[in-house]
Amino acid sequence: MHFVLKAFVFLIFLNSLHCAVVKRKTYSELRSCDIGGLADEIASYDTVVKDIIEYVSGPFKGKTYDELAKFVDKFGARPSGSKVLEESIDYMIQLTQDEGLTDITLENVEVPHWVRGKEFATMLKPREKNIALLGLGRSVTTPEEGITAEVVVVSSFENLDAAKYEDIKGKIVLYDPIFTTYGETVVYRSQGATKAAEKGAVAALVRSIAPFSINSPHTGSQTYGENVTQIPTAAITLEDADLIRRLYNRGETIELNIKMFSTFDIQTSRNTIIDLKGIEKPEKLVIVSGHIDSWDVGQGAMDDGGGLFVSWAAPVILKRLNLRPRRTIRSIFWTAEELGLVGAYAYEKEHRNEMTNINFIMESDEGTFAPLGLAVAGTQEARCIVAEILKLFESINASALIEDDSPGSDIAVIIRNGVPGASLHNDNERYFWFHHTEGDTMNVEDPDELDLCTAFWTAVSYIIADISVDIPR
Repeated sequence: MHFVLKAFVFLIFLNSLHCAVVKRKTYSELRSCDIGGLADEIASYDTVVKDIIEYVSGPFKGKTYDELAKFVDKFGARPSGSKVLEESIDYMIQLTQDEGLTDITLENVEVPHWVRGKEFATMLKPREKNIALLGLGRSVTTPEEGITAEVVVVSSFENLDAAKYEDIKGKIVLYDPIFTTYGETVVYRSQGATKAAEKGAVAALVRSIAPFSINSPHTGSQTYGENVTQIPTAAITLEDADLIRRLYNRGETIELNIKMFSTFDIQTSRNTIIDLKGIEKPEKLVIVSGHIDSWDVGQGAMDDGGGLFVSWAAPVILKRLNLRPRRTIRSIFWTAEELGLVGAYAYEKEHRNEMTNINFIMESDEGTFAPLGLAVAGTQEARCIVAEILKLFESINASALIEDDSPGSDIAVIIRNGVPGASLHNDNERYFWFHHTEGDTMNVEDPDELDLCTAFWTAVSYIIADISVDIPR
């Protein structure tokens, strides 16, 4: 072998040895956290963590997946305000009672009920082509004949602002931002119709907020601003958005006809609250949660069936193992998350005077794939304590702590009151491939990964609920 090649191979070998022996530092090590004797107390929960993991991989193996599959297969999509959503809530109540958990509270919530009707889009110029689209939540309808207009393509709000009013008036605005992160890009979906209407547009379309597509539009919520004309708004596929952009850049005149129909009213739904009472400080709460509603496309298996069921499983497993923490474990199934965190806002309003009793709040709403740790909001001391707890999960590679001042969706409404909290940090790189599409089905769920999430979620919530100190604020 040539000397240079031998040297290169040897360097690779040395590097592999280095990678094998160098241990990635934990958050608490990086931040030089010093939580005193509490570190030893937390370390003593190692046996409990092992017991929970062994139970979920043994007698409880596949239970979360099987129950989720039965739920999803029975009810499918569960839109806000629908009869099927309320039937699914009743089902979860019965499923919980069958496990001997009877401390269940239901709180009524007035929720939006937006029902999608027929939707069509056709390119008329420069050639005829059907365009796949999904109306965005609460979108108004078009006239019976639809809206026929020329398309103006913009990649940002800055591009729209720079355009003259007369260049946008009477046109259809298509936003085609390239997906960076969901948080950065979703504003074009949530605010696009309002900003286009302010410029005189007659409709607004958005390139689906996703990094990948197989001609699949992604729906989602949007909100009309005050004192602005409400115009129809929908998402189209990445493929069609890119096609229209190419035609537009070549100077072609692009004309679409859009027909969208829907109904809208207000219905009564319910937040579901399940308590496993603490034995010393029952008034203190550690909340685990997920939302039970979904969009009307797909089956809501990933968004948010998985999060719903790991939060259902936590008190169930603790009861089965006779593990009763000092504080109360409260599981909440939020209603009407998809159309604006409605259930969470209602809960915050109803329980505003009790915020000091929430020791910690958790939510899973970005998939239940292989758990990696938690995204945590709170003080530096709070994060240091949680980081110490996460060290107990190195065996399943779930010890990472991500600093995030607004983790989760529903729980952000609670966290803004100063309550520390966290969302599940998991290996969800493909989550937004299926998010808010017909592709959100049981096929995206993995039973073994769901078991890991279940064990992780249960054990973390138990430790936080049982340690001798409250999570500081």
